[in-house]
Amino acid sequence: MVDIEAVANTIVENVEKVIVGKRSAVQLTVLGLLCQGHILIEDVPGVGKTVLAKSLSKSVGCKFQRIQFTPDMLPSDVTGVSVFNQKSREFEFRPGPIHAQIVLVDEINRATPKTQSALLEAMEEKQVTVDGTTYPLEAPFMVLATQNPIEYEGTFPLPEAQLDRFLLRIQLGYPTKEQEIDILDRQQFKHPIESIEQAVSVEELLEVQTAVKEVYIDNLVKEYIIDIVRQTREHPDVYLGSSSRGALALYRLCQARAAMFGRDYVLPDDVKALAGASLSHRIIVGPAARIKDIEPDAIVQDILDKVPVPGGQMQAS
Repeated sequence: MVDIEAVANTIVENVEKVIVGKRSAVQLTVLGLLCQGHILIEDVPGVGKTVLAKSLSKSVGCKFQRIQFTPDMLPSDVTGVSVFNQKSREFEFRPGPIHAQIVLVDEINRATPKTQSALLEAMEEKQVTVDGTTYPLEAPFMVLATQNPIEYEGTFPLPEAQLDRFLLRIQLGYPTKEQEIDILDRQQFKHPIESIEQAVSVEELLEVQTAVKEVYIDNLVKEYIIDIVRQTREHPDVYLGSSSRGALALYRLCQARAAMFGRDYVLPDDVKALAGASLSHRIIVGPAARIKDIEPDAIVQDILDKVPVPGGQMQAS
């Protein structure tokens, strides 16, 4: 049986050869990969979002593509287009950049909603349809999308339906002074991304993605997850709470986190650690709370403080 803990931590340690001092963000990214999910990276430019995606793809030997979203992009620029071949007198499909295994969509909120929607079928069904023909995407398939949380001029905010497609949202943040000096030292002669090597095979990764689903979750922990998700719909500061997809995302992430830490069962601590990253982007804050600058992360933390934590031994039976 594949060792999920070993594979997960091998990927984390390999990515950390490039990404300095962001272990929590790197772990969350790897958890998203283990769960076959997609990640929204919300942060300012220049903190390593592209490097994180590249180093992850190199670590697992996956084909990588980067798409820079701009307002003039068309859906066909993402999915691909059928071109008429004069010699064969037939249309030939030329795949777009979405036909990769790990795809970085840079500044996703700069493209129009029509172009943003070109990602939906790929993210949800691992396929794209062009001119009535469906093309499956190669597994493993993962989208890492970025957006700048500060600059809103000339952007098109993601609709709730598309935000809900992302398994989790992470932030890298600025490094500390010591970490920034380390970054300067590492890049004195060349970027460390140039020397990073593949750490695990694609076959191992696919095995781990399947094995993660077998991690045991006690009914008490399942109820704990559902209680938290239901509270996001009933909280006084929330206009719209998390969907059932959010509950499933938290469920899957907890399984992956337990396996990453060497357990074959999920604890309430796994739920607490992942609730913010998996639920906050699915919450729409009410108008009154928005005036008070109440953020979704604070709402999730308030819910965690109030929902009773299940007790007793919840190990695999």
